[in-house]
Amino acid sequence: MQDKLKQIGDTSNIIKIQSISGGDINNAYYVRTEAREYFIKTNKQVPATFFQAEAEGLEQIRKTKTIRVPDVYHYEIASSNEEICLMMEWIEPGKSKTSGQLLGEQLARLHLAEAGSQYGMHGTTFVGEITQENALYDNWLIYYREKRLRAQLEIGINRGTIPINRRKLLEQLLDKLDRFIPEHPGVSLLHGDLWGGNWLTGPQGKPYLIDPSVVYGDNAFEIAFTEVFGGFPDTFYESYQYYYPLPDYYEEIKPLYQLFYLLVHLNLFGEGYGPSVDRILSRYN
Repeated sequence: MQDKLKQIGDTSNIIKIQSISGGDINNAYYVRTEAREYFIKTNKQVPATFFQAEAEGLEQIRKTKTIRVPDVYHYEIASSNEEICLMMEWIEPGKSKTSGQLLGEQLARLHLAEAGSQYGMHGTTFVGEITQENALYDNWLIYYREKRLRAQLEIGINRGTIPINRRKLLEQLLDKLDRFIPEHPGVSLLHGDLWGGNWLTGPQGKPYLIDPSVVYGDNAFEIAFTEVFGGFPDTFYESYQYYYPLPDYYEEIKPLYQLFYLLVHLNLFGEGYGPSVDRILSRYN
């Protein structure tokens, strides 16, 4: 750890290193030196650009000047099967009854920020440990169908999580997805993996976004995922809707947007997510 800190010019003594919760994928540490506090993640089981994609996603969100993200001090790209790290600002946890409301307002402002005219993303990102191949499209429906749902279908076939009956229903849904998903919704920069564990309350109750998997897309896609696993107060949704009202058809397409994330979890963690996937497939077939 001392050697890694020297790479960013911190040659002061380490006062404390504490292993902390950092999700299902990485090793995570709170590190305090005589100069600064850090949040450091390490991993040697992920692709070489795993932390680069996270750092670049944080920077894209930062540039909008709409919502806070931690400062990134340093990230590594693996040249072989070696441990790499991501060094970030330590956000001291705070408490506030208004943090959910602020999160809703600031996320809406992120989604309303100038984001160009194309959907998708350049380069490779990651959803959990699954590689997310991207491209930029003029049509959101095509991007979502091909790069999101069909990609998870193919991963599921390879991993054995999508048996023949589930595959048939998912392929049928893909063939008629144009009945439900809009082709040209407003283009928003999305966090892309926004569940309750990927935002936190910092000092003075200010919300921060962490662990993004950024993509340009329909803002309803983001909000739909926030409803899958909870972690967001009612004030978040009330505030978001005030600044950026969701379309009238949101409730109708919400399960189709949640389907992507449920397929990801099915492919990562197994059949425990199968019934949820199957309920959505049955509803639209």
